[in-house]
Amino acid sequence: MTTVQSPPVPPTAARPKIVARTGLYALLAANAAVVTLFAVQAGFASNALVVVGRFAGLYAALLMAFQLLLVARLPWLDRRIGMDRLTNWHRWTGFGLLWTLVAHVVFITFGYADASADSSMNPVSELVDLAETVEGVLRATVAMALILVIGGVSARWARRRLAYETWHFIHLYTYVAVVLAFTHQVAVGTTFTASPAATAYWYTLWIAAGAALFTGRLALPLWRNLRHQLRVEAVVPESDNVVSVYITGRDLDRLPARAGQFFLWRFLTKDRWWQANPFSLSAAPDGTRLRLTAKAAGEGSASLRHLRPGTRVFAEGPYGAFTAMHRTRPESLLIAGGVGVTPIRALLEEIDGHAVVVYRVAGERDAVLYDELRELALAKGAELHLVTGPPVPDRLAPRELAALVPDITERDVFLCGPPPMMNAVLATLRELGVPRPQIHFERFSLAG
Repeated sequence: MTTVQSPPVPPTAARPKIVARTGLYALLAANAAVVTLFAVQAGFASNALVVVGRFAGLYAALLMAFQLLLVARLPWLDRRIGMDRLTNWHRWTGFGLLWTLVAHVVFITFGYADASADSSMNPVSELVDLAETVEGVLRATVAMALILVIGGVSARWARRRLAYETWHFIHLYTYVAVVLAFTHQVAVGTTFTASPAATAYWYTLWIAAGAALFTGRLALPLWRNLRHQLRVEAVVPESDNVVSVYITGRDLDRLPARAGQFFLWRFLTKDRWWQANPFSLSAAPDGTRLRLTAKAAGEGSASLRHLRPGTRVFAEGPYGAFTAMHRTRPESLLIAGGVGVTPIRALLEEIDGHAVVVYRVAGERDAVLYDELRELALAKGAELHLVTGPPVPDRLAPRELAALVPDITERDVFLCGPPPMMNAVLATLRELGVPRPQIHFERFSLAG
């Protein structure tokens, strides 16, 4: 395979992750400043509770637009930050949005109840009265109820008890809440209508957020699939429960995929066309075909073995920041656990400089793609260590890993494997003093 070698980032260059993260923080801070300025220019209500409630509502609207950007899956952000970290930001921004909306409702309701000429008006009665008499408030109340439900099912204890498909279906109602909240803002937002500049700003903000979402989640995947016309070329069993699927198509040399990235694969068969599964590339893209390798861990991955050549494929991606783009050192350590070897094998093919590969499995028969790894290591002058045995005692504890790779603190470390193994190795790397910027890993995590 012909692959593009990727040299490490020069020491003086800004790291792509820092550039993207700083850009997002600056974008949010700048918009918060603009929102505050327009709110001050619009003037303050006589009731302090209403003032606080309006500010909470404005910042909630800003966070809602920011949420759309985080889940838009824009390639520039995804390649630099990674979908798992963007998803984590989306999660915490979502909880921030929930609490600012709660604050908006509580302070506005109590504020209007306190200012009401009717002394018998309590906050609950005031909220009902506002919903019945003020345009847009009923829609906002429905939006708030939807966001409360979505926030509830997004809590960790609820996520563990819900199937991903169920959680995702409920999560889609976020878009309904966004539309309802925007119409409420247009109808009664005094800051929104305070000046032509304020109105233009809010429309521009929401149009930009909607355009980002439309581009990343719909337009770009549709355009790429129409352009590349992906199909299954071959299905090759690697073991009793692991299979490789080769994908071909048109103009694959123009598909901006890199070793270490993954796609959401949707195989258009009668029984599985509706299901998308994340699988990493197990070979560096060569411009003619793509390859994924998956272990049968569920119905979706188990069905790959029965795919027929010629089956149409709809793929979303490539996604992920687990690439050589983020290298900081000329030499690398690649650590794989189980079927997590797939992106590691692809990275070994693309990466330059001296590399050490540590492959952790329970037994030699579990070492998927080991023959390919051995051939690649021989061709590239890399060291390959197959580490076998039960999880306890830990074969990748600090002393053992330092013995395998004495200069570990001078290398970039790329890590992929089952979550318990990754957590254990990350603890080992911290104990060995490997600088955090040199540690690269990514977990499959989808939002929206």
